[in-house]
Amino acid sequence: MAKHAKKTSPPKPERQSVPAEFRIVEAEGESDFRLIEAADTGESSESGEAPKLRRFTMTAYTGGKLHLPSFPFPVVADLSGMRISAKARPILRDHNLARIVGHTENIEINQSSIRLAGVISAANDVAREVAASADNGFPWQASIGATASKVAFVDEGESVEVNGRRFTGPLYVARQSVLREISFVALGADDQTMARVAAGHAQDPESATRQIEVNGMDFEQWLTGLGLSADKLDESQAARLQALHALEASAAAQPDEADQEDGTTAGGSTNTATSAATLNASDGTQVPPSGSRFPVPPRDPVDDLRAQWAAERRRIARICEICAGQHAEIEAKAIEEGWDANRTELAVLRASRPQAPAIGSSTPALNAKTLEAAACLSAGLAEPPLLREYGERTLEAAQPLQHIGLRELVVECARLEGASIPRVFGDGTETIRAGFSTISLPGILENVMNKTLLAAYQSTPIAAFQLCAVGTVADFKEVSRYRLLGTGGFEQVAPDGELKHGQLGEQKFSNKAETYGQLLMLTRQDIINDDLDAFLGITRQMGRSGAELVDDLFFTLLLSNPDSFFATGNGNYKAGADTAFGSNALTDAKTLFRKQKAGPGTKAKDKKPINIRPELLLVPVELETEAELLMGSAQLMIDASGSPTKIPVDNPHRNKYEIVSAPHLSDSYYNGSSGTAWYLFARPGVLPAFEIVFLNGRRTPVIERVEAPPNMLGMGFRSYLDVGVREQDFRAAVKMKGVA
Repeated sequence: MAKHAKKTSPPKPERQSVPAEFRIVEAEGESDFRLIEAADTGESSESGEAPKLRRFTMTAYTGGKLHLPSFPFPVVADLSGMRISAKARPILRDHNLARIVGHTENIEINQSSIRLAGVISAANDVAREVAASADNGFPWQASIGATASKVAFVDEGESVEVNGRRFTGPLYVARQSVLREISFVALGADDQTMARVAAGHAQDPESATRQIEVNGMDFEQWLTGLGLSADKLDESQAARLQALHALEASAAAQPDEADQEDGTTAGGSTNTATSAATLNASDGTQVPPSGSRFPVPPRDPVDDLRAQWAAERRRIARICEICAGQHAEIEAKAIEEGWDANRTELAVLRASRPQAPAIGSSTPALNAKTLEAAACLSAGLAEPPLLREYGERTLEAAQPLQHIGLRELVVECARLEGASIPRVFGDGTETIRAGFSTISLPGILENVMNKTLLAAYQSTPIAAFQLCAVGTVADFKEVSRYRLLGTGGFEQVAPDGELKHGQLGEQKFSNKAETYGQLLMLTRQDIINDDLDAFLGITRQMGRSGAELVDDLFFTLLLSNPDSFFATGNGNYKAGADTAFGSNALTDAKTLFRKQKAGPGTKAKDKKPINIRPELLLVPVELETEAELLMGSAQLMIDASGSPTKIPVDNPHRNKYEIVSAPHLSDSYYNGSSGTAWYLFARPGVLPAFEIVFLNGRRTPVIERVEAPPNMLGMGFRSYLDVGVREQDFRAAVKMKGVA
């Protein structure tokens, strides 16, 4: 007898790691799409008015579970933590950024749903296809595209209350998210979603609009379609609009009076909308409808005229009150055509709605420049330089993509070049392979990385540029610099008028550029993690490292005192207790500097002073505050001879030197560092003590793409800088040791 197999229960799901960020691209729950304006011909009318755009309302998400690709458990988007931009959100087809349908005019996120009203404003075949398919009765569904930045995991058996409903784990809860776009889709995550579109192109456009708006809508949906919110209405406005909603709902159920001149439908029944309208006479009295079995007493014709005139006066006064002198055209048309107060108020409310900017066919299509500009915005680069480089139209087209991630950038580059990629990202293998094979992706990343690196490089202060001359070299060979010495001069002309030949000595200095750099890899893991900012963060650090390299080379050379650059024999070095930083020591340093001679030789002319003034005061951070006080003080306090009283005197050093402070001088990382030593420098444009050279004059690091080795799954980039620093003229600087 065969033994029965032992039944085993399915394994309990383990707690899943919470993703840092993911895209919500399908909304489960009942979504509803309605087209609320009849189609126009798309051509301008004889009066020159622009054709009406198609409008719609949607219930895009109802707060339920979302079954997203690549996630083992459902996801619930917490509507209380969902944010929306103040700008209009794009309406797309199938979440494709290149297939624009229109834009939103109003978005309402409440405790249980996302509802919106919008306009089909794109001038392309995609928008026309959506509208035409809706007219033909195609059941469009809605889907939201959102980015979640804070996600919590609910274990199996645990429960959580979200969106006014209770859910039991295992599932994810997106506590914080940003709504980016909404899409028309043929089939959403929940196949029970539907879109209802009312027909009736043969009707008067305004009456057709009313019927489509009202039919099947509750009062709140009806208000949303008008761009209004119930919580922003006072009691009087709410009461009047509820009455208008009820009246239009009743009228929308039957043909308009213009359809049947005799007040009957095509089937011969009485037009109930017309009959109902006769229940209240213009003077407010109750009048039995036509055909009533109750007898109606005869009325005096004069009384009828009075009642009609009084009602007309009240109607006109109410119209004028509603328009309040701000809607003259509506006021004139309402009086002329016999509108009632409700219809007038509705027209004024529609005219008062803020209009979203029109989207014309001149909007640039999605291209490599647009994606590059979007990635620059995502990297946090300043807009003014981007505006100068890309232009207003391209930067405006990039605004909807300003939070683009690595995944989306790879996908859009692949689509841009016609690559076939799977709709679901999955493990990313096929999508990443397609993106890496494109020409646009490496170019976009290289340009964005260069801009990010340059911004970080330029924002990092480089003290060496203040103290050194900056030159250029054409290659990596050691170059010689020759500086003429002013050892000649004017001499008295002899009685015979003969001028003597002057002599110009020269001094030789050398310099050489070297290459410094590093590699950076964009790996498959980086793209799956979808963190563009983290990847570009490495690029920013590379930019800062490039700036720090220049200072590192200079201060390493300065503190090593090459070839006894600072020496007593050169007349530019002094030690001793009296060299501690202060007013007297600064006077000594200035005197030492001003006594430098024109040449290094022993001839009489070599002993002439060069007469160059020091202008830069270089101090370690330990002396920075003391230097600032000395440079900023108008007076000094000194002890009078033989008296403890302090006497103020004028400060001869006030604002005379530009202070340059650097932590490198006292950092033990550098040989020869000191927290007491300080320096005076001449302006490098007058006489340079040190020189920095760059290959071909390029001062900033460069980033280039390199082929990744076969054992690396990714895309490689290298960054490098060609720079060199050498000492030049010792007469352009003085060092004070600061201690004995």
